[in-house]
Amino acid sequence: MFLSGFLGAPSGRRGSFKSNKPKSSRHTPEVSPSRSQNPDSSPPAYLSDESQLLPVAPSTQDVLELNNNLEMLAALFPDVQVEVFREMLSSFSEESRLFIITDKLLKNPGSYVKGRRRASDNTSSDATTLVSRTDAFRTAEYKKAVRALAMQEFKGLSRSSIDAVLSESNYSYLDARPTLVDLSCKSWKFTISSILFRRKPVTSTEAETHPLIIWKTADDGSLIPTIKATGSAELDRELFEELIMPLKQREHRLRQEKDRALAVSLSTEEAEANEATFECTCCYSDVIFEELTTCDAEAHPVCFRCVQHSISEAIFGQGWQRSIEKEMGALRCPAVASTECDGCISSEHIHRAMREEKNGDEVLRKLDQRLAEHGLLSSGLPLIRCPFCNYAEVDDLYMPANSPRPKLRASNLPNIIVIIVCLILSPLCVPILTLVLACLILCLNRSFRGYVSWHLRAAMNRHQRRRRGLKFTCQNPTCARSSCLSCSKAWVDIHVCHESSLVALRTQVELAMSMAIKRVCPRCNMSFVKTAGCNKLTCPCGYKMCYVCRKDIGTPTEGYSHFCQHFRPEGDGRQCNECNKCNLWETENTEEILRKAKIEAERRWGESEKRELSDAEKAYLEDGVGPLSRKRRGLGQLLFGGKIPSIEEFCDFIIETLFV
Repeated sequence: MFLSGFLGAPSGRRGSFKSNKPKSSRHTPEVSPSRSQNPDSSPPAYLSDESQLLPVAPSTQDVLELNNNLEMLAALFPDVQVEVFREMLSSFSEESRLFIITDKLLKNPGSYVKGRRRASDNTSSDATTLVSRTDAFRTAEYKKAVRALAMQEFKGLSRSSIDAVLSESNYSYLDARPTLVDLSCKSWKFTISSILFRRKPVTSTEAETHPLIIWKTADDGSLIPTIKATGSAELDRELFEELIMPLKQREHRLRQEKDRALAVSLSTEEAEANEATFECTCCYSDVIFEELTTCDAEAHPVCFRCVQHSISEAIFGQGWQRSIEKEMGALRCPAVASTECDGCISSEHIHRAMREEKNGDEVLRKLDQRLAEHGLLSSGLPLIRCPFCNYAEVDDLYMPANSPRPKLRASNLPNIIVIIVCLILSPLCVPILTLVLACLILCLNRSFRGYVSWHLRAAMNRHQRRRRGLKFTCQNPTCARSSCLSCSKAWVDIHVCHESSLVALRTQVELAMSMAIKRVCPRCNMSFVKTAGCNKLTCPCGYKMCYVCRKDIGTPTEGYSHFCQHFRPEGDGRQCNECNKCNLWETENTEEILRKAKIEAERRWGESEKRELSDAEKAYLEDGVGPLSRKRRGLGQLLFGGKIPSIEEFCDFIIETLFV
């Protein structure tokens, strides 16, 4: 008993739940030996239902003020990570700290940000939340409950190591748990525990054997997942939503599928016994009345399964033009007859049939999107589309046929006259007149006139667009993101159109690599990275910690005695064969950690951009120069910033210079 309580409990990682077979409660390490619950006790010791969760108490005044300041700073500096604001708010006194921090970030951002800037994420859907729950300041009660829970589960780790890891994740227990798992697996207590009790870390695919989930027997004899109350209502709710709710939702979904399958089976047996089935005119199978619909012309009976197959083929296959009546949003009758039926199956019956399919709601949403897209294209109106979702709206710069025509700038008329006179008197008069005459002859061609007028109208529209502004905000409540109408990229103040996405990739790679090797002081929340020297780190606030296990070694009895005392050459980072203490000169495989972080950042960038890096782009990322930054030479260097102007740039120059 002493040995099993002294050794560390098995650990796991946060993730999705895929196992379908619950384990017995004897395989789950319970925190409390008591399994009986007093119905009169409040709050209950084990939480199995959402109604048992206590309401979260309001935060204290100082925490509320810190979080309000955090949201203000996140709104003022949206490209800076919230972690920077949290560190600065913890470092300055309460008096005028918001104004002091704002002034310092405006005057000298480099010394505080240090590369910790937010990379653009095209997959983000919640644009209204400036500070997430895991980034906000936590109450003392929440921190105490998280620390106690970590100490209870990871008994093989020291208190200072747990505090350091929790500080790195802002005391978010589920975010800190993967790091605690890795550290606990390296401890000697876990090694002995795994040998004696055959324990192993719980992976994300073993949901039912998660150490925080305790299976209890309900009144009906079934096993229900529970978690032990931590004493903090906020932490209880967070753990319940992340661990118990997915299991309950999956159980509810499976129960509904089984109940429906049983009901259909009973109805089919009863209908077959009474000879009350109907034959589908599409697949010629016998179905019950509840699984049947008819067309509105000749009342052909069609089963729901044929309706589902026809809709899926129309959306994801090649049956859209043949099967869908786009004006009515209905399905053409799929009945097999000697003459083609002109009837349709109404949208109400389509919804009934699709909702009985597993992914029916998603298929219906795709159907509505394609019908709406057809309606927008059929209207012929100029549209503005959100690049991050399917939202579209009518362009507010749509000009009617009687719109006023552009006028010449009166202030530029003298300049134009002077330029014409100078060109006539110059030695280049003959070539210029020849060029003008050639243009006039080409204008007699109808197709050439149409080509020039189209480019001039496009240049006028771009001029009007620039006067209106290029920022477009999506009105879809699930998106609500801002984008640029010119380059269709996410809008970031100050926005530069057509900015190379390689800059964003380079920022993401540098950010991911710095986050992979950083440490956080649990006393002042200062982030730092070890570049050289030994593994005894001293924070400017005076806190001393081990870089390997993150343990507090600032006590008089610790210090350098925390590390291996056996003789070794200075800088030798090999593992000692005579003891299990941390090595003073042990170094992490930084290159491997940075390589994995770089690969992961490039993978996320590739998913957002939906393309692979070319050889020239890879060369640019390696040295910052590459073939992309070669300067143009020749005649193009004298024109329009060093390049030959395109027809669009030339038309824009004419509109901006000559017309109002």
